[in-house]
Amino acid sequence: MFDFLDKYDVLGAFWTTVQLTLLSAVGSLVWGTLLAAMRVGPVPLMRGFGTVYVNIVRNIPLTVIILFASLGLNQTLLIDMGSKQVDTTNFRLAVLGLVVYTSAFVCEAIRAGINTVPVGQAEAARAIGLSFTQVLVLIVLPQAFRATVLPLTNVLIALTKNTTVAAAIGVAEAALLMKKMVENEAQLLPISAVIAFGFCCLTLPTGLILGWVGKKVAVKR
Repeated sequence: MFDFLDKYDVLGAFWTTVQLTLLSAVGSLVWGTLLAAMRVGPVPLMRGFGTVYVNIVRNIPLTVIILFASLGLNQTLLIDMGSKQVDTTNFRLAVLGLVVYTSAFVCEAIRAGINTVPVGQAEAARAIGLSFTQVLVLIVLPQAFRATVLPLTNVLIALTKNTTVAAAIGVAEAALLMKKMVENEAQLLPISAVIAFGFCCLTLPTGLILGWVGKKVAVKR
């Protein structure tokens, strides 16, 4: 029943999915944290930018963002992301699109974590002369991250599944391989089962491990 697997590089496709997930997760965490800092910051212009960015990006379909990265940045503006190879360029554009989209959700998760930190701690820190940046980095964010492990886990799992959208611009990940196998093989159910099992192997351990970590590091109030 599963003899068709010998013809396709299933592990290679899922390795591409893992790379997309990890690179996009790191980029989203960095950019999402900066957006969250903007949203709680004292500068009105930065607060406005963060608010507008999050509200707009969250309401744009991920497919549109990925296609814009390919058609708009690459084919129209000729931005090649530092590579002349089409496959590498498409991969990097997919990572960029996933970061742009996912960071909006990371921002909201971290901002919710920031809101769990008692206001008195920030006020006490400012009273001893710490700047806003020092208060945020030294006092607020460490507690906020501990409070947002579980929400960020959900975002990471959603990101893993969202990598399938990268198939729209030809990135050779699991969804694109599944499309090719369905087109070439008359075995829809076994193919779907293999791909579904692969995604379960990626998401279930992630949820279990990070869920355990989240409970261990949660701030007791």
